[in-house]
Amino acid sequence: MVTVEQVRQVVLGLPRAYEALVRDRIKFRVGQIVFVAFSADETELGFGYPKEERDALIAAEPGKFFLPRVSDLRFNWVEAWMAALDEDEMRELVTDAWRMCVPKRVAAAHLG
Repeated sequence: MVTVEQVRQVVLGLPRAYEALVRDRIKFRVGQIVFVAFSADETELGFGYPKEERDALIAAEPGKFFLPRVSDLRFNWVEAWMAALDEDEMRELVTDAWRMCVPKRVAAAHLG
């Protein structure tokens, strides 16, 4: 199980990423693009993920990942249960979501 603080530590170590509070929900952005967000009760973690790959991710682990609400299906977005994620997996998902939002040169410089 991962915590909000563990996610925060990963996100705030990424170039151009910052935290915002929107309608009492913690969200992380690059510019105006949200790439990670928590549910109001902090039990769910939403993150950027390619639309064309999300069905496979959810099918592989339906107890861990699920689709966002219908109004958010148009976005590159997936949801996960915080209790089902481990720290390494969270780090990879968050970093990949961030990578979708920054210029390739920024991601390459940070990730080597």
